[in-house]
Amino acid sequence: MPLISKASRLFELADQREYALCQSINRAVRFRPIKSYFRLVSWLGDGWIWYALILSIPFIAPSQGQALAILMTFTGLTCTVTYKGLKSRLIRERPFISFPAISCATPPLDRYSFPSGHTLHAVCFQTMLFATLPGVAWAVLPFTLSVTISRVVLGLHYPSDVIAGALIGGLLGGTSVHLFSGLL
Repeated sequence: MPLISKASRLFELADQREYALCQSINRAVRFRPIKSYFRLVSWLGDGWIWYALILSIPFIAPSQGQALAILMTFTGLTCTVTYKGLKSRLIRERPFISFPAISCATPPLDRYSFPSGHTLHAVCFQTMLFATLPGVAWAVLPFTLSVTISRVVLGLHYPSDVIAGALIGGLLGGTSVHLFSGLL
């Protein structure tokens, strides 16, 4: 049986099971301050905050910052290739497409939802920071958590998309630091 049809059946089942949770979390966008906050977080999570962080790391940690910034850049590119490849092969519709009761509070960057690319990148970079610059990691953690929550609040992802993105991102970030720790 083709991978796509197995994945489609699995996602249809998961979508039905996650719908109620998605809908209840998504109701938060009715409150303008919450919607505005998570839209801003989502926009910053498009890459802007990570670009700024990567560019500032050589100044924050002069001894290892340049190597870490380069490693984060290449690991981030690996994350992009990974999540785009998975999305194009697994094809899970976003919650607001499958369930009209879920509001889409900001335009998505692409069509499919599995896994969450925003979460994947955020957790990847968070993992790399905890392994190399824990002080910076603790400062960035509230943003990373906000990015992960924003995906469901804004109606763009199911919780399982976010969990999968976090697992893959953590794995990629941890593997990258482990493989290239000699450079740091």
